Amino acid sequence: MTPDSATATSADDAGTEPPAPSCVMCFNASDPSGAGGLAADIATVAAMGAHALPVATAIVMRDTADVFEQQPLDADTVAQQARTILEDVTVAGWKVGFLGSADAVSAVAEVLSDYAEIPLVAYLPSLAWLEDDAAQPYLDAFRELILPAAEVLVGNHKTLQDFLLPEWDSERPPSARELAVAAAEHGTRYVLVTGIALASKGGKDAPQYIDNVLASSQGAIAGEKFERFDAAFVGAGDTLAAALAALLASGSELQPAVSEALGFLDQSLDAGFRPGMGNIVPDRFFWALPGPDEGAEDESGAADPDEPAGAAGKEAKGAPRRVH
Repeated sequence: MTPDSATATSADDAGTEPPAPSCVMCFNASDPSGAGGLAADIATVAAMGAHALPVATAIVMRDTADVFEQQPLDADTVAQQARTILEDVTVAGWKVGFLGSADAVSAVAEVLSDYAEIPLVAYLPSLAWLEDDAAQPYLDAFRELILPAAEVLVGNHKTLQDFLLPEWDSERPPSARELAVAAAEHGTRYVLVTGIALASKGGKDAPQYIDNVLASSQGAIAGEKFERFDAAFVGAGDTLAAALAALLASGSELQPAVSEALGFLDQSLDAGFRPGMGNIVPDRFFWALPGPDEGAEDESGAADPDEPAGAAGKEAKGAPRRVH
């Protein structure tokens, strides 16, 4: 084969290639448990039919029960990872998780500012394990630099309350709309608030439900109520945010994308597994597994320090729980 014919063949082959899936750049920490961080992002984005472009921001030392410490990567290294692949691949969506340090937040925000038209889903995990002298500068930078770029901020109700309304002193918890108003003051259009506890009806043995609400500063837009799991999970928040980012990158409208992402999370938790001695990890490829054995009994797990139990929970009209 001559060089000219090889070139012609390559061009013909390129013309018959199927279109590439939508690409989502995920800024997140490396999590060796595989429960959260980049491992969760890659698995979730792939399960949603998109392609993840993972950018490591930190290395977290943790197992399936606890976070012990973390080593942030140099901010220039974070930015260089992103800009190298952005010169080659077209990105259709962003997902931001834990960025490691205030300096890395600034570096990521600078990259995002060059692509302001691409939707950004930002996830804020609980950082209760992080020392105060590192946590406060990080949160301040996240508030100032990431929120203005975010289309949707995802987080557990208590985590978002502490972050957005730290001086809240009412006996009642803030509503999703009140959290959205606080986020909008920093430029974020929507919040997706998970883990909102709902009062049980019918006595102490009645099912307990939690709500997950998408809201703007104008009010609640959509939501899904799920029955609370009798188990604790790690990685639920990263899974939800990555699923939503993949759906938006693929062209879905926000409201149906939120509903689909919540349903995906619920089924991932329902099929969750315990790889170690700690908490349960969502199974993002639940749809590739055989159905549960008849008569399988549920198991309960230990509390997760990062994500309150039942982060999504069982859909109100769904099937019995399965945790293998």
